[in-house]
Amino acid sequence: MNHPSAEHARDLLIEALGRRGFLRAASAVTVAGGAAGLAAAGGGTAHAHAPAHRGRGDDYPRETLQPRRGRIDGDHYLPSLPEQVRWGYVPAPGAEPVLRVGSGDTVTVDTVSHEGLLEDQGRDPAAWFGAHGVRRRDVLDDAVAIARDYRRTERDFDADGPHVITGPIAVRGAAPGDVLKVEPLSLLPRVPYGVISSRHGKGALARQADGSAPAGVELSEVMPPVDSDGRPSGEPGAYGNVSVFTPVRRGRGREAHGVLPLGRRREVAFPLAPHMGTMGVAFVEGRSLNDPALNSIPPTLGGGNIDIRLLGHGSALYLPVFAEGALFYAGDPHFAMGDGEVALTALEGSLRTTFRLTVCKPGSGDAPSVAFRYPFGETDEAWLPVGLSDPDGGRNGQGGDLDVAMRRAVVNALDFLEHDQGMDRAVAYAYLSAAADFHVSQVVDRTVGVHGVIAKEHFRD
Repeated sequence: MNHPSAEHARDLLIEALGRRGFLRAASAVTVAGGAAGLAAAGGGTAHAHAPAHRGRGDDYPRETLQPRRGRIDGDHYLPSLPEQVRWGYVPAPGAEPVLRVGSGDTVTVDTVSHEGLLEDQGRDPAAWFGAHGVRRRDVLDDAVAIARDYRRTERDFDADGPHVITGPIAVRGAAPGDVLKVEPLSLLPRVPYGVISSRHGKGALARQADGSAPAGVELSEVMPPVDSDGRPSGEPGAYGNVSVFTPVRRGRGREAHGVLPLGRRREVAFPLAPHMGTMGVAFVEGRSLNDPALNSIPPTLGGGNIDIRLLGHGSALYLPVFAEGALFYAGDPHFAMGDGEVALTALEGSLRTTFRLTVCKPGSGDAPSVAFRYPFGETDEAWLPVGLSDPDGGRNGQGGDLDVAMRRAVVNALDFLEHDQGMDRAVAYAYLSAAADFHVSQVVDRTVGVHGVIAKEHFRD
């Protein structure tokens, strides 16, 4: 098979629709018949109203999942074109949707990782990944197109968020005061590699703004090391950022693992657990596409960069709705992440994710009561009350106090146990202390997060 050069990747992506026509066509074909109409217009394969995949939701494909190629599980399909992504920013209420779907519909989104695209990596994923031995045919065409053709906002590496945000998707019937239930049904790695990065001098061991060491560590213990910090140069490629290319391989049991070097002859292999770092709905008003209040880094009451590793296949994230249509967006796909995400990023890698998007009305009993005012997670095994240190989007400054996030997670857990499970509040407080766990979601997103894990089996009759 002949594979496209970087110069022709963009032409393949928009085939018969033209540079701007895709967005207009996307809304029209969705109303007329979902992904089947989109495929007919764009020359791809029809997947209209395909049932959600019923096997494992994170099966590892045997091919690179270029746009429109390979397995697509959803009723609708949304690729990531430069005109329908926001690089570093999330949508505001009132944003024009790139897709409209009905409540309960499933949408397959080709999410794109920012790694390999960013300015400190040369903004040329074909070259950057090629330097790590990746063949051009295994570099995603949409990643190449975004890095080369994105023009919606002027990129500022030091101020913008890194994430490629796809959307928003309008869900018919969603209105302020509702909850949008987001279920990741399948999460398919699109490529056989990922990247783990520490940049901008950030992470759990980052220096303070004045150059001093953070409380509890010495300056010699700061990461990245002080003598490698080239940020004063003003040239992203000279900042001294560290990006660790991480191949993915199958183990003896055929499970996929990320692989890192350990000395000269040994390796560390860890299992993949794909999940979306960013799932959100429009929340913060913005005067422009790149209004600082819309930066993609801090999570908010609308979700966003919430970075909870348990929100993978078989989970649900409940988000309070603040705008007509909810205006759902996704990005920051992860192959694996440890609680805390201490170096700044997870194992970042592009995922083809299929979501079910369902509107939950007040009084329906379809969503936890807490979710009508605060993000709330759920898996088959547990309920996940969420706490954020400063969830208003930084409109009144930005607070990163982990104690604040912990307290809010506990309050949200108490509210859930009292109002949804019928526990006396004092008894619920005792229960949380004796039998529930609270995990640090992440400590690197300006607004830090904690999530509780309440085992469902404790509440079965």
